[in-house]
Amino acid sequence: MPSACNVVVLISGSGSNLQALIDSSQAGDNPLSIRAVISNRADAYGLERAKAAGIDTCVLDHKAFAGREAFDAALIEAIDTFEPQLVVLAGFMRILSSDFVRHYDGRLLNIHPSLLPKYKGLHTHQRALEAGDSEHGCSVHFVTEELDGGPLVVQAVIPVRSGETLDSLAQRVHEQEHLIYPLAVRWFAEGRLRLAKQGAMLDGQPLPSTGHLIRT
Repeated sequence: MPSACNVVVLISGSGSNLQALIDSSQAGDNPLSIRAVISNRADAYGLERAKAAGIDTCVLDHKAFAGREAFDAALIEAIDTFEPQLVVLAGFMRILSSDFVRHYDGRLLNIHPSLLPKYKGLHTHQRALEAGDSEHGCSVHFVTEELDGGPLVVQAVIPVRSGETLDSLAQRVHEQEHLIYPLAVRWFAEGRLRLAKQGAMLDGQPLPSTGHLIRT
């Protein structure tokens, strides 16, 4: 079994993806070790999930800093205290500065609720419904300086059902997030997933531009 891969998770809210990662890390053969959970909001419920799992927590209020660069510099300092090999964004509602992204180049993952490159940004489920899409889903990708534009690792594709509502679609996508994020993070922890010049690599082979596709 590989040695432990130290991970820091950044959150802003309820932390349901964090919980999926915690549950995955507790599997006996998973080298993932969540060292800390950091939030920019003191009321984020994900902090309670972390404490219940015995994981260190930290709150860094972005409103207490003069601007994005100052906050990100303090965030880097807080993260690096835990010496992570990987930083995971799990509902962290902040656009990160170029300095931050470069500092964690190749070891920063995000999950996004659309089939990237479609629907970067917000309101992804509403946009998919309004466009009349037959498929929707979620994507795990390496973070680069392009917002929601880094190399794709894995995508879960679900059919959009007849009569689908915004709430039902969001719930179904959320369920897929809880499956593919722990999968991608585990691949990284096991040394199978890496970012190279040619893009995301799994088991030494370049992943396609769509990432690894999982259809349900």
